[in-house]
Amino acid sequence: MSAASNYLEDKLLDHTLRGTAGAYTAPSTVYVALFASGGDNTALTNALETGTSSTSGTGNWGYYEINNGGYARQAVSFGAAGTAGGYTTGTIKNNATVSFDPASADYDTAGSTGNVVTHIAIMDDSSGASTECLYYGLLSTSKTVSSGDQFTISNGNLAISLA
Repeated sequence: MSAASNYLEDKLLDHTLRGTAGAYTAPSTVYVALFASGGDNTALTNALETGTSSTSGTGNWGYYEINNGGYARQAVSFGAAGTAGGYTTGTIKNNATVSFDPASADYDTAGSTGNVVTHIAIMDDSSGASTECLYYGLLSTSKTVSSGDQFTISNGNLAISLA
């Protein structure tokens, strides 16, 4: 995962280079969200970069987020960034396994884009219309999640890089 959303890019630039007070306040907890592109990775990537939680169409990431089968975003924690964490400078990785509940039905999305998870994102809230996408990326290997399957991200396998 290597892309920051437009929202986060603007907030961090204002905060770090302009010293804008209150430009960005880090959430106390961040969450992993799962997305299915329905074969249109470009549209989903664009939606994660600039869209909203609205389910009204392909320009919004809400259209692609999994929304059934007992799916719920899961909290994720990270170790220290950089070489202190044993990683490449400019990289941070999850420091605990992230497990979604076993699917009670084949995963699907508001846009009926299917049950093949192709993208994940780090969100600043567990749900809700005011949620912002922080980071997002295409999975190196997509995962079909059918009823009874469980999506898991092993400790250290979720890397975010600014390098």
